[in-house]
Amino acid sequence: QVQLVESGGGLVQAGGSLRLSCAASGSTFNIAYMEWYRQAPGKQREFVATINSDGVTKYSDSMKDRFNISRDYAKNTAYLQMDSLKPEDTAVYYCYARGARQYRGRDFWGQGTQVTVSS
Repeated sequence: QVQLVESGGGLVQAGGSLRLSCAASGSTFNIAYMEWYRQAPGKQREFVATINSDGVTKYSDSMKDRFNISRDYAKNTAYLQMDSLKPEDTAVYYCYARGARQYRGRDFWGQGTQVTVSS
């Protein structure tokens, strides 16, 4: 199994920055790639960014100029650096990992961390 724990959320003013962390534990060698999603009140969960085991990244078009995903393989932790935050970035941010090898096809989710951006 893979366990994911997010941290780093909080309240920030518009224009500010936050860095979210997603610490993976358990069978971390069975992770194919890690992603961030977010879900605003009353809206569907949406994709934010992804990073694979080779460090290749992709972003949602609406966030690619302000957000940066990275991964520390030694610490089994993924990060989401968020700059120039806007009130519409307010959401619960979730970490996701796709299983590999014996966990191929499995989805792992964290519990989420709240980000609130005030105007």
